[in-house]
Amino acid sequence: MFKQMNEDINAVLARDPAAKNRLEVVLCYPGLHAIWLHRMAHALYKRNWVVLPRVINTFSRFLTGIDIHPGATIGPGLFIDHGMGLVIGETCEIGSNVTLYQGVTLGGTGKEKGKRHPTIGNNVVVACGSKVLGSFKVGDNSKIGSGSVVLHEVPANSVVVGIPGRVVTHNGIKVEPCAGGIDLNHDVLPDPVADYETALNNHMKIIDDRLKGLEKMIIAKQKIIDEQLKKQAERKE
Repeated sequence: MFKQMNEDINAVLARDPAAKNRLEVVLCYPGLHAIWLHRMAHALYKRNWVVLPRVINTFSRFLTGIDIHPGATIGPGLFIDHGMGLVIGETCEIGSNVTLYQGVTLGGTGKEKGKRHPTIGNNVVVACGSKVLGSFKVGDNSKIGSGSVVLHEVPANSVVVGIPGRVVTHNGIKVEPCAGGIDLNHDVLPDPVADYETALNNHMKIIDDRLKGLEKMIIAKQKIIDEQLKKQAERKE
């Protein structure tokens, strides 16, 4: 137990530059408190206890603002940063060295029984406000951009953005490895909407230039026709 708690503290120190020392992490990080309370509730849940694990879960949610169902399976090295409003469902499985930010939901999409929540691979970063909904896997070393709604499986080494979530990078541009092999730069993401708007703007500029060219050509031809008509009129006179 103490080894696991030590690993949890180390995960915070490694990934949060605001963390100054171990005492501060132990006393002042609600994400860490939520994880420790969940481990207690999960141990009881696996022994087929029902009410007490949910009571611990309810107390943890009241204390931290983070709702982790006692049935969720959490691997080592989970870091919850500013986790207010974060929700993790009953059949969710989280791998090693995962980072979750404020407002993330790892939930289901209906009333189906059995496995209905996502499986999060190792070294995954899920940014603020993202929703991962359904029974599928988010592959290792992937990033989910802020505010994304992911409804389908995500291959390993991918970047997902948008509503619904779209894989915009898969084994793409090389990113310099960071400490612990986890890329926390969840603000550095491709923007397919902006790319489309840029392409549309460039296309409209091409069309506008062509219309201006046609307008100049028509005006020039009209001037020639006017001059010819004027000369014909002068000859008749």
